[in-house]
Amino acid sequence: MAKSRIPMGMGGNMNNMIKQAQKMQQNMLKMQEEIEKEEFEASAGGGAVTVKMSGKKELTAVSIKPEAVDPDDVEMLEDLILTAVNDVLSKVDEMNAKKMGAITGGLNIPGMF
Repeated sequence: MAKSRIPMGMGGNMNNMIKQAQKMQQNMLKMQEEIEKEEFEASAGGGAVTVKMSGKKELTAVSIKPEAVDPDDVEMLEDLILTAVNDVLSKVDEMNAKKMGAITGGLNIPGMF
């Protein structure tokens, strides 16, 4: 059975591509670690509800002003909390996409962010 050979020029290019991919992966992991250390904040209802979240998407704080608590309108408070949490999640996702996009040159690599 004949051995298939990679032409000399292609072997060097392949090694270079592998090295570039490994460097990109290292840069992405470093960037992800940096993002996970950051804290993001969002509010709703003119600051009536404020939430903080880590870059790991862990909710770290919820602040509710007393005037936002109306026993006759619990639904409004629930909506404000949902809005603030969804907004802060979007901020984390936007930062991930922005920083990772800078590394990948805009390539969307599934599972990376």
